[in-house]
Amino acid sequence: MKLKILGIVCSPRKEGNTEILVQEALNAAKDAGAEVELLRISELKITPCDACRTCSKNGKCWIQDDMQKVYEKLLEADGIIIGSPVYFWTMSAYAKLLIDRTLALRFPEMRLENKVGGAIVVARRRGCVATLSALNTFMLGQEMITAGLGVEAYAGDKGAVRKNEEDMKNARELGKRIVKLIKLRQ
Repeated sequence: MKLKILGIVCSPRKEGNTEILVQEALNAAKDAGAEVELLRISELKITPCDACRTCSKNGKCWIQDDMQKVYEKLLEADGIIIGSPVYFWTMSAYAKLLIDRTLALRFPEMRLENKVGGAIVVARRRGCVATLSALNTFMLGQEMITAGLGVEAYAGDKGAVRKNEEDMKNARELGKRIVKLIKLRQ
């Protein structure tokens, strides 16, 4: 059975620093034997959660939009990598939108439970620690297994992260670690 790793980019900047690192982690996961997929949240039409709590009764969000496709991909995946740039010292609005809408996956049981997750964040100067903490807290709240603290990178200009060998190496290590943890879990 082939392992599936889903990389979710929560940046509006296509092929920017966040996406470069998520793709690097996915490449390493693929080299370790996993099937991988990259998903750009900014290319989807996703409405914010309206806190109606309908999902707590039936496990389904009443809002019909592209999040329905994301739910399928999240449930199919064995491992999930979420990448977000840092905006005003925390995750991007795309990351928050994704996280809020996964409330439906907590009902009737924790459907992301025991999936292995990893976080990647990119800041120009500050905010990586708070953003990593928020993404890891989300994963723990969904009862996922986190693959360590995650990857924090510092880069400004588009593509600049490629010049930082340590950040690229850390992303590759995250991809490999996720596959290793999934295999240990089986």
